Amino acid sequence: MTLNPSFEQDLLALLPRLRRFAVGLCGNPADGDDLCQMSLERALANRDKWREGTRLDSWMYRIMRNLWIDEGRATTRRRETFVTEEAGLSVGSDGAQEAVVELTLVDRAMQQLPADQREAVLLVMVEGYGYREAAEIVGCPVGTLNSRLVRGRDALLTLLGEKA
Repeated sequence: MTLNPSFEQDLLALLPRLRRFAVGLCGNPADGDDLCQMSLERALANRDKWREGTRLDSWMYRIMRNLWIDEGRATTRRRETFVTEEAGLSVGSDGAQEAVVELTLVDRAMQQLPADQREAVLLVMVEGYGYREAAEIVGCPVGTLNSRLVRGRDALLTLLGEKA
């Protein structure tokens, strides 16, 4: 296997975004880190399948998404994502407690969304992908992605007690 310094450097530059997406899909940092590592391993083992000139980030997101789906199918039980509510409300001592609680509430609401809606919200609203790019990553038509995004966003607002 030939090493490609550019491929590896580009992959390294993507790590923060990949980890954020993985944690968003899995719902917690530990599982997200595992998913991120599995994705990197698969990408490195299959680097010959990536075509120079194509978007490495989209390729990586697709690998990660497929692994996540595979792991979800293999695991039927839903994992507890957060500490108890009482522990979550007392996190932080630097004056940012309200932000931590708010983020915890948003994370909890995200985990209540169906997987396809959560995925659309993560790609478009968190990662900043356009609808067409996100649809390519997910492998669905743009209209389907738009529908999932709208339903996911509306469900989040309802879960968080806000009006659309």
